[in-house]
Amino acid sequence: MALTLSRRLLIQSAAATALLPLAKVPALAAPTTIDVCTDGDTNISDWWINTLKPAFEKAHPEFSLNIVITRANGGNLTVAQRVVAAKKTSTDAKVDFFEEFDPRELPGAIEAGAFTKVDETVVPNWALLNPLGKAETPFAIPYRASQVLIAYDSAKVKETPKSWAEITAWIKANPGQFIYCRPDKGGSGSHFVMRAVHEANGRDPSLFKPENFDAEKAKKLFAPAWALLNDIQPFLYDKGAYPAGNNPTLQLFAGGAVSMISAWSDQALQGISQGVLPETTKLTQLQDLALSGGFAFSSIPATTVHKEGAAKLADFALSPEMQAKMIADFGAFPGIDWKNLPAELAEKYKAIIPTSMPFFPGGQWEAALVDGWYANVATHLTRS
Repeated sequence: MALTLSRRLLIQSAAATALLPLAKVPALAAPTTIDVCTDGDTNISDWWINTLKPAFEKAHPEFSLNIVITRANGGNLTVAQRVVAAKKTSTDAKVDFFEEFDPRELPGAIEAGAFTKVDETVVPNWALLNPLGKAETPFAIPYRASQVLIAYDSAKVKETPKSWAEITAWIKANPGQFIYCRPDKGGSGSHFVMRAVHEANGRDPSLFKPENFDAEKAKKLFAPAWALLNDIQPFLYDKGAYPAGNNPTLQLFAGGAVSMISAWSDQALQGISQGVLPETTKLTQLQDLALSGGFAFSSIPATTVHKEGAAKLADFALSPEMQAKMIADFGAFPGIDWKNLPAELAEKYKAIIPTSMPFFPGGQWEAALVDGWYANVATHLTRS
């Protein structure tokens, strides 16, 4: 069959096109890897790997996150020491971002210039931060927080204590219905003991600073707190059968053995959202002076060769969307001011939004606190 003219022209055109050199298509650049160190608990590292990482990489495809878990190898403090050494030798420490590390924890780190000073020009969402955390240091980013609260069963507790005087009065009026854990076994217990120390010393947390520890001074400041705690001990669950940790305390509450406890905000909020705690569980905070708590600070090493990516990661973690996800997923307090979150969240948690976050130092102060509690309050317990 003879080919038509149009058919011949089409074949000739295709053949000619096949002889043309192929245009070079530029290859997509591989994303820049941002190395992130975390030594947080499993729930924190899992959240970064499974939630924040894919969300960040979707929003910023030019970067990928490599989450390095350091808790089994000395933690972020050990890595931070490497950063300081790298700064002194002008080398790359091979770490771009700390999920949780406050440079103030490593003496000399800030003075050595090993960490990036942060403000709104570096991290735009710095403007959204909670003033309680923002005021602490420009070298660390308070991206989440946690605080000890009072958890109670609203089916049993009708009048919620709002002060130290009210909660101790409630404990005495409801024998066996309140408990806190041993201060060396869980922060929900140690922070309740710290609140007694604050109460016994004019509610003045500024008396307790890492740099002003003195053993004899600590004994004098702690002594009136032991009297406060001894006063309520006969009215506690099983007359002072202090659980050995945060989780055993929550379990007593979940099982109905007690109707009020001290509890970490993140553990309590997560327990409520997962249905582990009774649906009648409510949370409150003392209003005369809150129980202790604090922020978790992320930070950016000055030695990073990926400063733009690290800054974008810090900014992304502070975005209202990711801050709301932290509240929903593992019960963290936000690092940004509650007013920058959806109004329904602020309304839902208005009873526990902190107006203060008293600090109590660790180290020698906390060690002396635990020793004093066992020697003067829980004298019936054998310390393990």
